[in-house]
Formats: sequence, structure tokens, C-alpha cells
Amino acid sequence: MSGVNAPAPIIVLAFDFGTRRIGVASGNTLTRMPQPLCTLEYKQHLPWKEIDQLLRDYSPQQLIVGLPYNTDDTPTALTPLVQAFADELAIRSNLPVALVDERHSSQEAERELAYLRSTGLKTRRVSHADVDKLAAKILLQRWFDQRLT
Repeated sequence: MSGVNAPAPIIVLAFDFGTRRIGVASGNTLTRMPQPLCTLEYKQHLPWKEIDQLLRDYSPQQLIVGLPYNTDDTPTALTPLVQAFADELAIRSNLPVALVDERHSSQEAERELAYLRSTGLKTRRVSHADVDKLAAKILLQRWFDQRLT
């Protein structure tokens, strides 16, 4: 073996932003296997207290936010809200925030959950919170996959 040291793994949190819920996933650059973490309720205000707690608990070095686009590559009505969330997240955390195309991530999450239900691997009913945190996991996997190219 050569004396070259591999870089230390980077801990990453990913956020699937929605106007009702924000799905969160975690992972690191060593295993590249993201895990759905939780879903935060977005009521009248963004759940900054809970987000700040996640940042303290996980001590990430990188944050990911899913950015919505229409299938024709135009921004959606939600895109400016997501960009504002990502900007505020970067300021509050003092961490880099990467934006990842989130097109079809929720549909992909719904298909995965339906499959898990059909095989009996998931026994309880699928909730919106399940979809949101799994969509965040998918976003984080996309970010890992983009880093390979």
C-alpha cells in the first residue's frame, strides 16, 4: 500500500422541501448509502428549531436540498421557496448547500414504498411522511451518484 491517506468521510444531510413537510435523510461519502431520517412538520413557520437540532446532532459538513423543476426544465411555483430555504440554510449552518434536481423523486419514493408493502417488508400503511423522508434519501443518492462522474 502506498502512504496516501484517503480523505475522511463527509457527513451529509439532505432535505426534500415541501410546504407541509420536509423530508430529511443522512449519509456519508464513505458508505454512500443514505438512510431516511425523519420528516419535519412545516406549519406556519419553517421548523428551524428542529433543523438546528439535526445540525447539532449529526454535525454534517455538506447539505443537500432538492430543487424542483418541471419536466420541460422550467422552474415550478415552489422553486423560489426552495431556493430561499437553501439560502437560509446555508447562512444558518455556515455549510455548503448543493441543489439537486428533485424531479420525480417523490414518485420514485412512492413506487419503492409500494414495492416494500407488496413484499411484506413494510407492514404498516404508507404515510406522506414516509414518502418525504424516502424522497430525501433519493436526493442524497443522486448527489452521491453525481460525484462519481
